Amino acid sequence: MTRRSWFAAALAGALGTSSCGRGTRQKFAAFSQANNAEPYRAAQNALMAKLFAQYPDVRLVISDAQQDNSKQVAQVETFIRQKPDLLIVAPNERAALTAVMGQAVSAGIPVVCLERDILQPNYTTYVHSDNVAIGRLAGKFIVDHLAKKYGHPKGSVVAMRGLLGVEGEINRERGAKEVLDQHPEIKMVADAVADWIQAKAYDRMTEILRAQPKIDVVYGHNDPMAVGAYLAARELGREKETIFVGVDGLGGPAGGIRKVMDGVLAATFVYPLCVDKAVEIGDRILHDPGFHPEKDYVLDSIMVTPENAAAMYQKFTV
Repeated sequence: MTRRSWFAAALAGALGTSSCGRGTRQKFAAFSQANNAEPYRAAQNALMAKLFAQYPDVRLVISDAQQDNSKQVAQVETFIRQKPDLLIVAPNERAALTAVMGQAVSAGIPVVCLERDILQPNYTTYVHSDNVAIGRLAGKFIVDHLAKKYGHPKGSVVAMRGLLGVEGEINRERGAKEVLDQHPEIKMVADAVADWIQAKAYDRMTEILRAQPKIDVVYGHNDPMAVGAYLAARELGREKETIFVGVDGLGGPAGGIRKVMDGVLAATFVYPLCVDKAVEIGDRILHDPGFHPEKDYVLDSIMVTPENAAAMYQKFTV
């Protein structure tokens, strides 16, 4: 099933619950998704539809902002007018969504900020992992690899960055730099922006490879960009000189954990989908009038390498 056809089916299934829950008021949960194109976000959508399907009195609607701030703002404004019982937002960019999420809170709508932050705490609760910590873990992995390769930490690194200004991009970069900057012989020879997209990373990496005669490590802010960089290197016959490190750690045959098992990625760092916790909290908001969520829920990451990839694949593949 294609992503588009899956999404249509999931949405139709969610809408179809409106006839359930006889004798009780149908509850409306809205999810504003930053985009459906990234595998990570498609996995979020799939898990959210699956989990909310357990509640026959809840109707779930998912909107796709297609990485367009104005579209996402308009979609959230539409949801506000529809007065959902629960609004979950995965912001495309932090600044653009801050005001409209504040409008939702002011309208009395419980708002779950999912996985990406905004400039002001205009939400009821925020479910996420620690991207600075993930960046530090990636930086330490890179330092350890280069120290083993050369006898001490030195070498050349390429960063493949996500959409600029997004919390994940800012903090995955910040955390890694905190570690790498402690080793002056490790040089960042290119700092490319590929907006989380594999095809863009392929193009950026092709340009970098033509300009840089030696690259030891590519640090991708997500797995698709790390894979795109690998494919570009392979196209030019240079993939064996470089290791590729990603973030997301999705299960399934196309996910980052599988890419570690296949030798494409040297490591990935699991950024939890955060959907399990968001739905758990959302269920209590919808069904327990006395529940008051914490302002912040932080979920742990896991490093995946060839040594534990098979076990992690089983854990994270539904």
